[in-house]
Amino acid sequence: MSSYDLIIIGGGPGGYVAAIRAAQLGLKTAVVEREHLGGICLNWGCIPTKALLRSAEIFHFATHAKDYGLTLEGKMTFDPAAVVKRSRGVSGQLNGGVAFLMKKNKIDVIWGEASISKPGEVVVAETKKAIMQPQHPVPKGVLPAGTYAANNIIVATGARPRVLPGIEPDGKLIWTYFEAMVPQTFPKSIVVMGSGAIGIEFASFYHTMGAEVTVVEVLPQIMPVEDAEIAAHARKRFEKQGIKIMTSTKVVKVEKGANDITATVENEKGEKQTLKADRLISAVGVVGNIENLGLEKLGVKIERGCIVADGLGKTSVPGIYAIGDVAGPPMLAHKAEHEGVICVEGIAGKHPHAMDKLKIPGCTYCHPQVASVGLTEAKAKEKGYEVKVGKFNFAGNGKAIALGEPEGMVKTVFDGKTGQLLGAHMVGAEVTELIQGYVVAMQMEGTEEDLMHTVFPHPTLSEMMHESVLDAFGRVIHA
Repeated sequence: MSSYDLIIIGGGPGGYVAAIRAAQLGLKTAVVEREHLGGICLNWGCIPTKALLRSAEIFHFATHAKDYGLTLEGKMTFDPAAVVKRSRGVSGQLNGGVAFLMKKNKIDVIWGEASISKPGEVVVAETKKAIMQPQHPVPKGVLPAGTYAANNIIVATGARPRVLPGIEPDGKLIWTYFEAMVPQTFPKSIVVMGSGAIGIEFASFYHTMGAEVTVVEVLPQIMPVEDAEIAAHARKRFEKQGIKIMTSTKVVKVEKGANDITATVENEKGEKQTLKADRLISAVGVVGNIENLGLEKLGVKIERGCIVADGLGKTSVPGIYAIGDVAGPPMLAHKAEHEGVICVEGIAGKHPHAMDKLKIPGCTYCHPQVASVGLTEAKAKEKGYEVKVGKFNFAGNGKAIALGEPEGMVKTVFDGKTGQLLGAHMVGAEVTELIQGYVVAMQMEGTEEDLMHTVFPHPTLSEMMHESVLDAFGRVIHA
């Protein structure tokens, strides 16, 4: 039986980053993966969806070339197969990159499905069936199924799409994000069930590429985790583009035709109507992959479908840790990566600080983009803060106007007593790249004075971040 200081179950962002950090700290480390290194994020989530959205963005600009004084002859078209092929190629390139990093850092990769037979022992069986298709080839040099020993075990098995009873995805007419990413034929109409990041990104992609899109959200607000004012702005933009949005409405039944679906939806008043479309995308959240790991038998505490872990990844059973999506929200790749580093440093005796989840940014790569960190205005007030709120519109920024992107908003929320930055919320062009400036400020416990006296380059979109801070304290310049 091969023995390790650490075995990590799952080779996604949390797992492979934890493995690299463990190797840097001198721990003999192995990663167990059943299907593809890089996990959902690299293979079926963050990366390939951004490749699809980039194709949609280029298509959008090409079809609006006249807005920039350009003339493109002929009707703009696209090849769905080529768009998908590019996305899969990007994914495949990065998948190979993770395999390279494992080899470079002398991390063993064990191929198969893992379960924990007892603390300190992992049994790996051969993968019975691929969960996602198509899958990448098994990397060279991986270790076979068998029993392996480890002083410490990290569970980093990620999550999968939530399934609602009666609306189970079938891979043909009712899709999860897996099928939505690799359509065999491009649908002319789609119903998207759920308006979180996944639902809105696919709604934006398919609409830009020419499909009629209807988004159905059970809550009163789309993008429910976002600041209400930012979500309202985004909704207005989506509807202006032609996306139909139905809030306080739920899908209660889906009937399948030969090559289309009919969804029955019901609003808060109990009123029903039917929506006919080529496909339905189910984007109602994800659930942790906790099954068949032996956790219940070992007494590992589970709540709401996720493993309960403390700020250092420790579970209720000594020697067993959990990170990433399987350890609960927010279910984001960058959160998983940082949790992995913290967890491993704790195992190695480095005394890391637990992660502050309020300082984890969230990004949605629709058009317009949405990004945020910290407390919304409403949440800050609920917590009793005497808030000061600053806002700045893209229309007052020279770079935004030059880019042809004059619609958007930057919003900041401060503690009026201390000047502490409590939250920042953005909607508009490239805000997913801008948000990190506020994240750094929050991490370094910056105040309004620090941000006010920071020099922002001109002309940039980042100047709006400065103006929003100034606005919160009655000192805005360009509004």
